[in-house]
Amino acid sequence: MNKHKQRGFTPLEIRTPARGSGRFPERHGEGPRFAGSQTDVRKRHRSFLTGFTLIELLVVIAIIALLMAILMPALQRAKKQAKNVKCRSNMRQIGLAANFYAEEYELFVPRGKAGGTGGAWYQLFMPLLAQKPIGNDYRTVDIYRCPSYPDKEQTVCYVVNGWDFRDKKDMQGVEILIPTKLTTCTNRARTIYLADNEDGSWRHIIRKADDEGNNRCDVWTPGHLPTSDSQDITTGRRIARARHRRGCNVLFLDWHSEWLAPEDVTIDLWRFEK
Repeated sequence: MNKHKQRGFTPLEIRTPARGSGRFPERHGEGPRFAGSQTDVRKRHRSFLTGFTLIELLVVIAIIALLMAILMPALQRAKKQAKNVKCRSNMRQIGLAANFYAEEYELFVPRGKAGGTGGAWYQLFMPLLAQKPIGNDYRTVDIYRCPSYPDKEQTVCYVVNGWDFRDKKDMQGVEILIPTKLTTCTNRARTIYLADNEDGSWRHIIRKADDEGNNRCDVWTPGHLPTSDSQDITTGRRIARARHRRGCNVLFLDWHSEWLAPEDVTIDLWRFEK
């Protein structure tokens, strides 16, 4: 008897090709014999899916819900932070425009407007900006917009320092209607030039340069401060109390911006002469 038959197998190396096929049978790992048919694959998939119990599925859903509950506040904070960064970036760009304006006009910068004959600060800076209004419509100019301002129709989301004082002890002050020379400011790094505009019902929405309220985008009385509760159209609060993280962004006369809590926006920060 052949020695291979005595051992009970036929080695692969001596197997002959199937008659008429012209090739050897499939080797190990090839063909449907080893890969399995599509029916077998579907059966394995059904077995995998039916292997979960209802409790296990509920646990998985609960874990996903828990992760979402953890991540959503973080995503909301990140979104608010991005808006805060955009707002402060807008302020710095306005500061650059103000600096260009001052260089062009012997170091004078615009202040208040109510009752004055000149344009408001945002009108005077417009020629210095890359973005331009279409006709008289300011809604195409993003630099004056704070992304956190609730009413998206508002085009002027900042108010300017229009406050003048008789002396260093004056705690009331008056509105100044003419530009002021930067050299009169004794501490530009601690003197506010712009602040977030409040969004109360007593505040005007400005879409065009000549809209009503275009002369009320300045700060010149204690009632305008963020700690004020007044909602008077003229002397009521004009600086946002809680626009960003329960505070507001401000631009100083050295053209840097920062966040301040409402109680930190004091009268002294608006004085040109400390």
